[in-house]
Amino acid sequence: MTGELVLLILRLISALLLLAMLGALLSILWYDMRRAAVRVDSSRRQYGSLHILQEIEGRLLDTGEEFPLLSITSLGRAPTNTILIEDTFASSEHALITLRGGQWWLEDRHSRNGTTLNDVPVVQPTVITKGDIIGIGSVRLRLNME
Repeated sequence: MTGELVLLILRLISALLLLAMLGALLSILWYDMRRAAVRVDSSRRQYGSLHILQEIEGRLLDTGEEFPLLSITSLGRAPTNTILIEDTFASSEHALITLRGGQWWLEDRHSRNGTTLNDVPVVQPTVITKGDIIGIGSVRLRLNME
């Protein structure tokens, strides 16, 4: 075997090892990106929804307007809230709905006009369930679970 042939074989082996290392690196990066995407997706998981209700002839009817319910959902007039309540009687940070210990909780955030649950004022964090009606100002929202 000549020296040139040995150098060619060594170069080919080096190139193959370099390609294998790059392939392994790309595989690790792809796996890590997929895991991160799954984590982000699970944190944005929709758990149910809040439906806007309108009172017509003494009955509350669904308007068809629906907002996704996340594990932490803030309600209020400020645009930083998860659900924007466009009502003059709503505070900027009016209420908070959270998922804790497998149960949904509604909490009034010291709003000026208060929050109601099934027409009862919320004075402390309260457990809420499917079908409950939350009142913020003149806005009524029904809790739906999917």
